[in-house]
Amino acid sequence: MSFSISNSYNLMSEALNYRALRQKIISSNIANIDTPFYRAKDIDFESTLLKKAKKAFGNEDKKLKMAITNKNHLNGILDLEDEKPSVFFRDGHLARNDANTVDLDIETTEMSKNSIMFNALTSALKRDSLLFKAVIDSSSKV
Repeated sequence: MSFSISNSYNLMSEALNYRALRQKIISSNIANIDTPFYRAKDIDFESTLLKKAKKAFGNEDKKLKMAITNKNHLNGILDLEDEKPSVFFRDGHLARNDANTVDLDIETTEMSKNSIMFNALTSALKRDSLLFKAVIDSSSKV
């Protein structure tokens, strides 16, 4: 059994982990800027987090659930916890003569955007934690 502070806290923690993973992928792209035939990679986790947020806050689409009349029936409903973000090749950029698709301007821009989002998530998690700390501190004084 795991302790959960709030639905938003869990989503922010997961988003923070994905942002850290994205930072590693972008760093790997930059490190391979001179590697022939290297294709720049990126990660799509926003759609996965959006689905998890809808499930956590009860805004998911209303779907008719499949009736299971026998224990041997397949479940039929995919659990959103099994959903993982997808890593993809960021193509669409002109490859150089060595077929490398890493563009330093794009990578540094993406790294800056990711860093800003990482810092915003960190601040939000700290603020969320301070609220619960204040509640615990004030309840101990009673």
